[in-house]
Amino acid sequence: MPPLTARVRAPERSSIRVMYDLAEAHDGDLVRLEVGEPDFDTPEHVVDAAMRAARDGDTHYTPNAGTVACRDAISTVLADRYDLDYGVDELCVTVGGMEALLLAVLATVGPGEELLAPGPTWPNYETQAALADGTFTEVELPAETGYDLDPDLVVDAMSDDTAAVVLTTPNNPTGRVYDPADCQRVVDAARDHDAFVVADEVYLSLCYDRDARAVAEYAGQPDHVLTVGSCSKAYAMTGWRLGWLAGDADVLERVVTVRESTTACPSSVAQAAAEAALTGPQEPFEEMYAAFEERRDLVHDRLAEIPGVTAPRPEGAFYAFLDPGVDDSLALAKHLLREHGVVLAPGSGFGDAGRGHLRLSFANSRARLREGLDRLEAGLSTF
Repeated sequence: MPPLTARVRAPERSSIRVMYDLAEAHDGDLVRLEVGEPDFDTPEHVVDAAMRAARDGDTHYTPNAGTVACRDAISTVLADRYDLDYGVDELCVTVGGMEALLLAVLATVGPGEELLAPGPTWPNYETQAALADGTFTEVELPAETGYDLDPDLVVDAMSDDTAAVVLTTPNNPTGRVYDPADCQRVVDAARDHDAFVVADEVYLSLCYDRDARAVAEYAGQPDHVLTVGSCSKAYAMTGWRLGWLAGDADVLERVVTVRESTTACPSSVAQAAAEAALTGPQEPFEEMYAAFEERRDLVHDRLAEIPGVTAPRPEGAFYAFLDPGVDDSLALAKHLLREHGVVLAPGSGFGDAGRGHLRLSFANSRARLREGLDRLEAGLSTF
Protein backbone atom coordinates (compact mmCIF):
# COMPACT_ATOMS: atom_id res chain seq x y z
CA MET A 1 0.00 0.00 0.00
CA PRO A 2 1.33 3.50 -0.77
CA PRO A 3 2.12 5.62 2.30
CA LEU A 4 -0.49 7.86 3.85
CA THR A 5 0.26 11.51 4.43
CA ALA A 6 1.72 12.74 7.69
CA ARG A 7 -1.35 14.90 8.27
CA VAL A 8 -3.55 11.85 8.75
CA ARG A 9 -0.91 9.66 10.39
CA ALA A 10 0.17 12.19 13.02
CA PRO A 11 -3.03 12.77 15.04
CA GLU A 12 -3.55 10.40 17.94
CA ARG A 13 -6.91 9.12 19.08
CA SER A 14 -8.31 11.20 21.93
CA SER A 15 -8.50 9.50 25.32
CA ILE A 16 -12.03 10.92 25.51
CA ARG A 17 -13.04 8.69 22.60
CA VAL A 18 -11.12 5.80 24.16
CA MET A 19 -13.39 6.04 27.19
CA TYR A 20 -16.45 6.40 24.99
CA ASP A 21 -15.59 3.20 23.12
CA LEU A 22 -14.88 1.33 26.37
CA ALA A 23 -18.26 2.42 27.69
CA GLU A 24 -20.03 1.35 24.50
CA ALA A 25 -18.49 -2.11 24.80
CA HIS A 26 -19.23 -2.48 28.52
CA ASP A 27 -22.03 -4.68 29.79
CA GLY A 28 -23.97 -3.43 32.77
CA ASP A 29 -25.26 -0.19 34.24
CA LEU A 30 -23.01 2.79 33.59
CA VAL A 31 -23.46 6.42 34.55
CA ARG A 32 -22.18 8.19 31.42
CA LEU A 33 -20.62 11.54 32.32
CA GLU A 34 -17.84 11.58 29.73
CA VAL A 35 -19.48 13.16 26.66
CA GLY A 36 -20.88 16.66 26.17
CA GLU A 37 -24.26 15.43 25.00
CA PRO A 38 -27.43 17.08 26.36
CA ASP A 39 -29.86 14.48 27.67
CA PHE A 40 -32.80 16.46 26.26
CA ASP A 41 -34.48 15.65 22.98
CA THR A 42 -34.77 18.34 20.33
CA PRO A 43 -37.99 20.29 21.09
CA GLU A 44 -41.08 19.32 19.11
CA HIS A 45 -41.51 22.59 17.23
CA VAL A 46 -37.98 22.25 15.83
CA VAL A 47 -38.59 18.67 14.70
CA ASP A 48 -41.92 19.72 13.16
CA ALA A 49 -40.20 22.44 11.12
CA ALA A 50 -37.73 19.90 9.75
CA MET A 51 -40.52 17.47 8.89
CA ARG A 52 -42.46 20.19 7.07
CA ALA A 53 -39.37 21.12 5.08
CA ALA A 54 -38.76 17.51 4.07
CA ARG A 55 -42.38 16.88 3.13
CA ASP A 56 -42.56 20.14 1.15
CA GLY A 57 -39.62 19.04 -0.97
CA ASP A 58 -36.97 21.18 0.68
CA THR A 59 -34.46 18.36 0.18
CA HIS A 60 -32.07 19.82 -2.38
CA TYR A 61 -28.71 21.57 -2.40
CA THR A 62 -28.60 24.98 -0.79
CA PRO A 63 -26.14 27.82 -1.44
CA ASN A 64 -22.64 26.93 -0.26
CA ALA A 65 -22.93 29.47 2.55
CA GLY A 66 -26.33 28.14 3.61
CA THR A 67 -29.80 29.44 2.88
CA VAL A 68 -30.39 33.15 3.19
CA ALA A 69 -33.23 32.40 5.61
CA CYS A 70 -30.99 30.42 7.96
CA ARG A 71 -28.20 32.98 7.80
CA ASP A 72 -30.72 35.73 8.46
CA ALA A 73 -32.01 33.86 11.53
CA ILE A 74 -28.45 33.49 12.87
CA SER A 75 -27.74 37.16 12.11
CA THR A 76 -30.86 38.24 14.00
CA VAL A 77 -30.03 36.16 17.09
CA LEU A 78 -26.43 37.36 17.17
CA ALA A 79 -27.63 40.96 16.97
CA ASP A 80 -30.45 40.65 19.52
CA ARG A 81 -28.56 38.63 22.14
CA TYR A 82 -24.94 39.64 21.71
CA ASP A 83 -24.93 42.98 19.87
CA LEU A 84 -23.03 41.46 16.96
CA ASP A 85 -23.64 43.00 13.55
CA TYR A 86 -23.03 40.22 11.03
CA GLY A 87 -24.87 40.41 7.72
CA VAL A 88 -25.74 37.34 5.67
CA ASP A 89 -22.58 37.85 3.56
CA GLU A 90 -20.54 37.61 6.77
CA LEU A 91 -21.97 34.23 7.77
CA CYS A 92 -21.45 30.67 6.65
CA VAL A 93 -23.77 27.94 7.94
CA THR A 94 -21.67 24.87 8.68
CA VAL A 95 -22.01 21.17 9.44
CA GLY A 96 -21.79 21.70 13.17
CA GLY A 97 -19.39 23.94 15.03
CA MET A 98 -16.67 21.40 14.16
CA GLU A 99 -16.69 22.33 10.48
CA ALA A 100 -16.77 26.03 11.34
CA LEU A 101 -13.61 25.59 13.41
CA LEU A 102 -11.87 23.56 10.71
CA LEU A 103 -12.72 26.14 8.05
CA ALA A 104 -11.45 28.91 10.33
CA VAL A 105 -8.16 27.07 10.88
CA LEU A 106 -7.74 26.25 7.18
CA ALA A 107 -8.34 29.91 6.35
CA THR A 108 -5.90 31.33 8.89
CA VAL A 109 -3.10 28.81 9.54
CA GLY A 110 -0.61 28.08 6.76
CA PRO A 111 2.08 25.39 6.51
CA GLY A 112 4.50 25.73 9.42
CA GLU A 113 2.44 28.45 11.07
CA GLU A 114 1.19 28.26 14.64
CA LEU A 115 -2.26 27.83 16.10
CA LEU A 116 -2.17 28.77 19.77
CA ALA A 117 -4.73 28.04 22.50
CA PRO A 118 -4.86 28.40 26.30
CA GLY A 119 -4.99 25.03 28.05
CA PRO A 120 -6.57 22.82 29.21
CA THR A 121 -8.07 22.84 25.76
CA TRP A 122 -10.31 20.87 23.45
CA PRO A 123 -8.09 18.34 21.60
CA ASN A 124 -9.57 18.87 18.13
CA TYR A 125 -7.75 22.18 17.72
CA GLU A 126 -4.43 20.35 17.59
CA THR A 127 -5.72 17.91 14.99
CA GLN A 128 -7.13 20.73 12.89
CA ALA A 129 -3.78 22.55 13.00
CA ALA A 130 -2.13 19.36 11.73
CA LEU A 131 -4.67 19.12 8.89
CA ALA A 132 -3.65 22.65 7.90
CA ASP A 133 0.03 21.55 7.98
CA GLY A 134 0.54 23.95 10.83
CA THR A 135 1.76 23.55 14.39
CA PHE A 136 -0.12 23.71 17.67
CA THR A 137 0.96 25.34 20.93
CA GLU A 138 -0.86 24.94 24.22
CA VAL A 139 -0.40 27.77 26.73
CA GLU A 140 -0.92 26.13 30.11
CA LEU A 141 -3.14 28.16 32.42
CA PRO A 142 -2.46 27.75 36.15
CA ALA A 143 -4.77 25.48 38.13
CA GLU A 144 -4.21 27.69 41.17
CA THR A 145 -6.36 30.41 39.62
CA GLY A 146 -9.06 27.97 38.51
CA TYR A 147 -7.83 28.20 34.90
CA ASP A 148 -8.79 31.83 34.50
CA LEU A 149 -7.45 33.28 31.27
CA ASP A 150 -4.02 34.81 31.95
CA PRO A 151 -3.48 37.23 29.06
CA ASP A 152 0.18 37.75 29.96
CA LEU A 153 0.92 34.06 29.40
CA VAL A 154 -0.92 34.02 26.09
CA VAL A 155 0.56 37.26 24.79
CA ASP A 156 4.08 36.21 25.80
CA ALA A 157 3.64 32.95 23.88
CA MET A 158 2.81 34.73 20.62
CA SER A 159 5.50 35.07 17.98
CA ASP A 160 5.90 35.97 14.34
CA ASP A 161 4.85 32.39 13.56
CA THR A 162 1.50 32.74 15.35
CA ALA A 163 -1.24 32.78 12.73
CA ALA A 164 -4.29 32.36 14.99
CA VAL A 165 -5.28 32.14 18.66
CA VAL A 166 -8.33 30.21 19.84
CA LEU A 167 -10.34 31.59 22.76
CA THR A 168 -12.92 29.09 24.01
CA THR A 169 -15.40 30.76 26.31
CA PRO A 170 -17.33 29.33 28.06
CA ASN A 171 -14.52 26.84 28.19
CA ASN A 172 -14.43 23.16 27.44
CA PRO A 173 -13.25 21.42 29.65
CA THR A 174 -13.05 23.82 32.61
CA GLY A 175 -16.41 25.59 32.44
CA ARG A 176 -14.73 28.96 32.97
CA VAL A 177 -16.04 32.13 31.32
CA TYR A 178 -13.16 34.42 30.44
CA ASP A 179 -13.08 38.03 31.58
CA PRO A 180 -13.73 40.44 28.68
CA ALA A 181 -10.75 42.65 29.57
CA ASP A 182 -8.43 39.63 29.44
CA CYS A 183 -9.83 38.59 26.06
CA GLN A 184 -9.43 42.15 24.80
CA ARG A 185 -5.72 42.05 25.58
CA VAL A 186 -5.34 38.87 23.58
CA VAL A 187 -7.31 40.33 20.66
CA ASP A 188 -5.15 43.46 20.64
CA ALA A 189 -1.92 41.46 20.81
CA ALA A 190 -3.08 39.19 18.00
CA ARG A 191 -3.62 42.24 15.82
CA ASP A 192 -0.09 43.40 16.61
CA HIS A 193 1.22 40.00 15.49
CA ASP A 194 -0.94 40.07 12.35
CA ALA A 195 -2.79 37.01 13.68
CA PHE A 196 -6.45 36.03 13.81
CA VAL A 197 -8.52 35.23 16.88
CA VAL A 198 -10.99 32.35 16.58
CA ALA A 199 -13.70 32.79 19.22
CA ASP A 200 -15.13 29.34 19.89
CA GLU A 201 -18.45 30.26 21.50
CA VAL A 202 -20.57 27.15 21.01
CA TYR A 203 -21.48 27.29 24.73
CA LEU A 204 -22.15 31.04 24.83
CA SER A 205 -25.86 30.55 25.58
CA LEU A 206 -24.90 28.58 28.69
CA CYS A 207 -23.36 31.24 30.96
CA TYR A 208 -24.55 31.07 34.59
CA ASP A 209 -22.60 33.55 36.72
CA ARG A 210 -21.68 36.19 34.13
CA ASP A 211 -23.48 37.85 31.27
CA ALA A 212 -23.05 36.07 27.95
CA ARG A 213 -20.82 38.39 25.91
CA ALA A 214 -19.17 37.54 22.62
CA VAL A 215 -15.48 38.26 22.13
CA ALA A 216 -16.11 40.09 18.86
CA GLU A 217 -18.73 42.31 20.52
CA TYR A 218 -16.59 43.76 23.28
CA ALA A 219 -13.56 43.92 20.99
CA GLY A 220 -15.49 46.17 18.60
CA GLN A 221 -15.98 43.42 15.99
CA PRO A 222 -12.56 43.77 14.33
CA ASP A 223 -11.88 42.03 11.02
CA HIS A 224 -9.30 39.66 12.54
CA VAL A 225 -11.83 37.98 14.90
CA LEU A 226 -13.82 34.99 13.62
CA THR A 227 -16.81 33.78 15.63
CA VAL A 228 -17.91 30.14 15.84
CA GLY A 229 -21.37 29.16 17.08
CA SER A 230 -23.61 26.12 17.07
CA CYS A 231 -27.12 24.85 17.72
CA SER A 232 -25.76 21.61 19.21
CA LYS A 233 -25.45 22.32 22.91
CA ALA A 234 -27.95 24.98 24.00
CA TYR A 235 -30.63 23.74 21.58
CA ALA A 236 -30.15 19.97 22.11
CA MET A 237 -29.37 19.51 18.42
CA THR A 238 -26.05 17.65 18.41
CA GLY A 239 -27.18 15.16 15.78
CA TRP A 240 -28.50 17.83 13.41
CA ARG A 241 -24.95 19.09 12.80
CA LEU A 242 -25.71 22.77 12.43
CA GLY A 243 -23.25 25.54 13.29
CA TRP A 244 -21.89 28.74 11.81
CA LEU A 245 -18.81 30.81 11.18
CA ALA A 246 -19.07 34.61 11.24
CA GLY A 247 -16.48 37.19 10.29
CA ASP A 248 -15.25 39.68 7.75
CA ALA A 249 -17.03 39.33 4.40
CA ASP A 250 -13.78 38.92 2.44
CA VAL A 251 -12.67 36.09 4.74
CA LEU A 252 -16.06 34.40 4.55
CA GLU A 253 -16.06 34.59 0.76
CA ARG A 254 -12.84 32.57 0.65
CA VAL A 255 -14.10 30.16 3.31
CA VAL A 256 -17.25 29.48 1.31
CA THR A 257 -15.14 28.77 -1.78
CA VAL A 258 -13.10 26.19 0.14
CA ARG A 259 -16.15 24.44 1.54
CA GLU A 260 -17.34 23.78 -2.02
CA SER A 261 -14.79 20.97 -1.88
CA THR A 262 -15.57 19.71 1.63
CA THR A 263 -19.25 19.43 2.55
CA ALA A 264 -20.54 21.72 -0.23
CA CYS A 265 -23.44 22.92 1.94
CA PRO A 266 -25.27 22.05 5.15
CA SER A 267 -28.36 19.86 5.20
CA SER A 268 -31.40 21.75 3.91
CA VAL A 269 -33.60 20.06 6.50
CA ALA A 270 -31.21 20.86 9.37
CA GLN A 271 -31.21 24.51 8.31
CA ALA A 272 -34.99 24.60 8.49
CA ALA A 273 -34.76 23.12 11.98
CA ALA A 274 -32.19 25.72 13.00
CA GLU A 275 -34.43 28.56 11.85
CA ALA A 276 -37.19 27.23 14.10
CA ALA A 277 -34.83 26.77 17.03
CA LEU A 278 -33.34 30.25 16.75
CA THR A 279 -36.47 32.26 16.02
CA GLY A 280 -39.33 30.12 17.36
CA PRO A 281 -40.58 29.57 20.93
CA GLN A 282 -37.70 29.78 23.40
CA GLU A 283 -39.39 28.30 26.46
CA PRO A 284 -38.01 24.76 25.93
CA PHE A 285 -34.47 26.10 25.74
CA GLU A 286 -34.97 28.30 28.78
CA GLU A 287 -36.08 25.20 30.69
CA MET A 288 -32.94 23.38 29.56
CA TYR A 289 -30.79 26.29 30.69
CA ALA A 290 -32.43 26.30 34.13
CA ALA A 291 -31.88 22.54 34.42
CA PHE A 292 -28.20 22.86 33.51
CA GLU A 293 -27.73 25.62 36.07
CA GLU A 294 -29.36 23.50 38.81
CA ARG A 295 -27.16 20.55 37.85
CA ARG A 296 -24.09 22.78 37.94
CA ASP A 297 -24.92 23.72 41.54
CA LEU A 298 -25.54 20.10 42.50
CA VAL A 299 -22.23 18.93 41.02
CA HIS A 300 -20.19 21.79 42.44
CA ASP A 301 -21.59 21.30 45.95
CA ARG A 302 -21.20 17.51 45.85
CA LEU A 303 -17.61 17.63 44.57
CA ALA A 304 -16.74 19.90 47.48
CA GLU A 305 -17.78 17.07 49.81
CA ILE A 306 -15.46 14.46 48.27
CA PRO A 307 -12.15 14.24 50.15
CA GLY A 308 -9.09 15.16 48.14
CA VAL A 309 -11.00 16.60 45.17
CA THR A 310 -10.85 20.22 44.02
CA ALA A 311 -12.64 21.81 41.07
CA PRO A 312 -13.20 25.42 39.98
CA ARG A 313 -16.84 26.46 39.96
CA PRO A 314 -18.17 26.06 36.41
CA GLU A 315 -19.41 29.43 35.18
CA GLY A 316 -20.70 28.15 31.85
CA ALA A 317 -21.08 25.13 29.55
CA PHE A 318 -21.87 21.84 31.33
CA TYR A 319 -18.52 20.58 32.54
CA ALA A 320 -16.68 20.36 35.83
CA PHE A 321 -12.92 19.88 35.68
CA LEU A 322 -11.75 18.15 38.80
CA ASP A 323 -8.38 17.41 40.32
CA PRO A 324 -8.55 14.12 42.25
CA GLY A 325 -4.88 14.21 43.19
CA VAL A 326 -3.61 11.46 40.85
CA ASP A 327 -0.94 11.32 38.17
CA ASP A 328 -2.54 9.03 35.58
CA SER A 329 -6.03 10.25 34.76
CA LEU A 330 -6.58 7.64 32.01
CA ALA A 331 -5.82 4.79 34.40
CA LEU A 332 -8.16 6.35 36.95
CA ALA A 333 -10.93 6.78 34.37
CA LYS A 334 -10.63 3.13 33.34
CA HIS A 335 -10.73 2.06 37.01
CA LEU A 336 -13.87 4.11 37.63
CA LEU A 337 -15.59 2.59 34.61
CA ARG A 338 -14.64 -1.05 35.17
CA GLU A 339 -14.90 -1.21 38.95
CA HIS A 340 -17.53 1.40 39.80
CA GLY A 341 -19.63 1.94 36.69
CA VAL A 342 -19.11 5.67 36.19
CA VAL A 343 -17.53 7.14 33.05
CA LEU A 344 -15.58 10.43 32.99
CA ALA A 345 -13.18 11.89 30.43
CA PRO A 346 -9.48 11.82 31.35
CA GLY A 347 -7.94 15.24 31.70
CA SER A 348 -4.94 14.06 29.68
CA GLY A 349 -7.21 14.28 26.66
CA PHE A 350 -7.23 18.08 27.03
CA GLY A 351 -3.52 18.75 26.74
CA ASP A 352 -0.63 18.94 29.16
CA ALA A 353 -2.50 21.29 31.50
CA GLY A 354 -5.13 18.60 32.02
CA ARG A 355 -2.78 15.90 33.27
CA GLY A 356 -4.08 14.16 36.39
CA HIS A 357 -7.57 15.65 36.04
CA LEU A 358 -11.01 14.39 35.04
CA ARG A 359 -13.76 16.14 33.10
CA LEU A 360 -17.30 15.48 34.28
CA SER A 361 -20.24 16.38 32.05
CA PHE A 362 -23.36 17.38 33.98
CA ALA A 363 -25.56 17.13 30.88
CA ASN A 364 -27.44 14.35 32.63
CA SER A 365 -30.36 14.06 35.03
CA ARG A 366 -30.02 15.04 38.67
CA ALA A 367 -30.72 11.46 39.74
CA ARG A 368 -28.00 10.05 37.51
CA LEU A 369 -25.59 12.77 38.58
CA ARG A 370 -26.14 11.91 42.24
CA GLU A 371 -25.56 8.24 41.50
CA GLY A 372 -22.49 8.99 39.41
CA LEU A 373 -20.96 11.25 42.05
CA ASP A 374 -21.50 8.58 44.70
CA ARG A 375 -19.75 6.07 42.46
CA LEU A 376 -16.96 8.55 41.81
CA GLU A 377 -16.33 9.03 45.51
CA ALA A 378 -16.31 5.26 46.09
CA GLY A 379 -13.96 4.74 43.16
CA LEU A 380 -11.49 7.37 44.26
CA SER A 381 -11.23 5.72 47.66
CA THR A 382 -10.15 2.44 46.05
CA PHE A 383 -7.69 3.73 43.44
